[in-house]
Amino acid sequence: MLIAINIDRDLLGVGFFIPRIYMQKKVYDEPFLSYEDQISLLKERGLLFKDEALALDLLKRVSYYRLSSYWYPFLEDTQNKIFRKNTDFDTVFELYEFDAGLRRIIMAELGNIEIAVRSKMVHTLSSSNGSFWLEKKDLFFDSEEYEKTISKIIGEINRNNESFIVSFKKEFSNEIPPAFMVMETTSFGTLSRLYKNLKLPKDKQEIARFFGLSGRTFGSWLHSLSYVRNICAHHARLWNRPLRIPPKDYESRQGTSKEIWLDNSQNRERIYIILSIIIYLLNAINPKHSFKQELKKLFYKYTNINKAAMGFPDNWEKEALWM
Repeated sequence: MLIAINIDRDLLGVGFFIPRIYMQKKVYDEPFLSYEDQISLLKERGLLFKDEALALDLLKRVSYYRLSSYWYPFLEDTQNKIFRKNTDFDTVFELYEFDAGLRRIIMAELGNIEIAVRSKMVHTLSSSNGSFWLEKKDLFFDSEEYEKTISKIIGEINRNNESFIVSFKKEFSNEIPPAFMVMETTSFGTLSRLYKNLKLPKDKQEIARFFGLSGRTFGSWLHSLSYVRNICAHHARLWNRPLRIPPKDYESRQGTSKEIWLDNSQNRERIYIILSIIIYLLNAINPKHSFKQELKKLFYKYTNINKAAMGFPDNWEKEALWM
């Protein structure tokens, strides 16, 4: 392979230089494969098939490329894509199904959390600043970020065909309806950005206090949950993904006793910490939730899942939060 060397002479006059080495990129020229050829290639690489007809049907419904991220953990030689001995297609597909089930139950509960956050934000900020607080730029730190968020909100309003929005636009001239209407149309990401950009420490703390958290922790957790929600919405691999936006560690609300949290929460870059955050927030919203039971049922159904790759510690079931 050719190597290109670029000489950095920023240190001219010092008597030496720093070479920067770049690998020359290849041209992708692999041929397109039919479903049958895909199975043949996987067999050549050591993947076993108990039922080729069923595997062929599954490849027609779930693309080869999508499944490839699920068989990666089973590769003995990742460069040449050779499978470990006795790895079969059914095991790979079970991992895919587990991940799909995990995303489904996360999405359902993130919806409940989103509704609760929206409700608390609307009530707190409207009580302090009136029904049209969204139009008050001086309530926010970063004016450029505020303008971007408001532009996004206006776009969401204009595309929205909810009866209450349509009715308001027919009767009133305001470009932006009152916040208690607008916030029903905003995404989780918009909620997160609005909260992060708020200037008002008293209001931010009151919102976070409802969930038993400091404002710093609550803002970080919203950001991470919004990121995970986007992964789920795009049906992307989640179970062992390193989190690009890991949450900050837990801080309880000031002046109160610590809520039930994890004794061991050092690994904040895997999905275990997000699952724990969801449990924590649901405990504040609806203590009778069944999220933990749904997760444990999923683990019971798919017994071969490597929980360590998800960030689960050895003693996770003994954590008070998970009991």
